[in-house]
Amino acid sequence: MSNKPTPVDQEVNWDKSKMLMSKTDLKGTIEYCNANFIKVSGYTEEELIGKPHNIIRHPDTPSVIFKVLWDHLKKFENINAIVKNMSKTGEYYWVVTDFDFVKNTDLQITHYSGVRRAIPEDVVKNIVAPLYKTLTDLEKAEGIAASEAHLTKFLAGKTYNEWVKEILK
Repeated sequence: MSNKPTPVDQEVNWDKSKMLMSKTDLKGTIEYCNANFIKVSGYTEEELIGKPHNIIRHPDTPSVIFKVLWDHLKKFENINAIVKNMSKTGEYYWVVTDFDFVKNTDLQITHYSGVRRAIPEDVVKNIVAPLYKTLTDLEKAEGIAASEAHLTKFLAGKTYNEWVKEILK
């Protein structure tokens, strides 16, 4: 979909007790999404199925976070990633996604699944949003390598996955 919405500084009004689920092929093309995912994204099922998952990518989520995510998935490691997504209206919604693998009878990975849940507003405001802004600014000014170096220093010996689990306790 070439006509991405313009981000607006307003959060999607959604039931944060609900889980948003999707399943993609190995390239990240959406093959399934539950009704909650559809509702929060603002797209119809027909607009989502067959599209790259980045249809809901918000520009405030640094590229380095997606690099970390894909690095884990390519090594067949589960990851929890905090992402700011964007609805069809341009409104945002913050989620933590628990990624997992779908395997065939030969135990080969055929799909990725993601279960998303809301994260506390204070965690976003006080921890995640400031870090992600710094990372995004670094990417714009100096490239993803600078962003990755800053993230590594920020994590102070922890993995991104450990950090996410720690701040969401």
